[in-house]
Amino acid sequence: MASAAAAFSNSSLLSAGYSSSSLNLCPPPSLVSFNRSRLASLKSSSPSSPARLVVACSPNEDAAASKEETPIELRYQAFPTVMDINQIREILPHRFPFLLVDRVIEYTPGVSAVAIKNVTINDNFFPGHFPERPIMPGVLMVEAMAQVGGIVMLQPDVGGSRENFFFAGIDKVRFRKPVIAGDTLVMRMTLTKLQKRFGIAKMEGKAYVGGEVVCEGEFLMAMGSA
Repeated sequence: MASAAAAFSNSSLLSAGYSSSSLNLCPPPSLVSFNRSRLASLKSSSPSSPARLVVACSPNEDAAASKEETPIELRYQAFPTVMDINQIREILPHRFPFLLVDRVIEYTPGVSAVAIKNVTINDNFFPGHFPERPIMPGVLMVEAMAQVGGIVMLQPDVGGSRENFFFAGIDKVRFRKPVIAGDTLVMRMTLTKLQKRFGIAKMEGKAYVGGEVVCEGEFLMAMGSA
């Protein structure tokens, strides 16, 4: 009954001079067939007032069809590169196996940095954490985030140097989801307070996998002699 009513309503609107594109309709094949018959009868009965039938599907359906036609390997863009691994090595003193930042994808001088760590099964901590279920240790997620904070702090805009920069403390750390081999850890560190006189900086950090928060906390950095 509902489909019959829809067919009657649509055919009435079409005969009144409306097109289905202006109504944003995507009729079923049976309705298209019905309207074509109606169009033929209108043309034969009213040659001086030709009717026009336009069938247009929803833009959402067109976009979905286009996405299905695009191979999956071409649908996703790579992360941008603001600092590559060589530039990171010039800033951070860490080296293998403890350099846990692969690329900086966004940097605002003296304010924040966003970087990624590609978590792979070849990381040296996976054989022991754990052999049957490779999960990135939470302490290493925190360390990786602190290194991103170091990229912010060890810049001329802030005044730090790799010789006198230390990870001093963490508060309110929460681990929301496990990070496993194959994930890309995206970390944002934001400077919230800087006291150059005392050599203390406070930062807020969040780490994401696939847009979901997996770790967050508040970090305390110290700039001074050990």
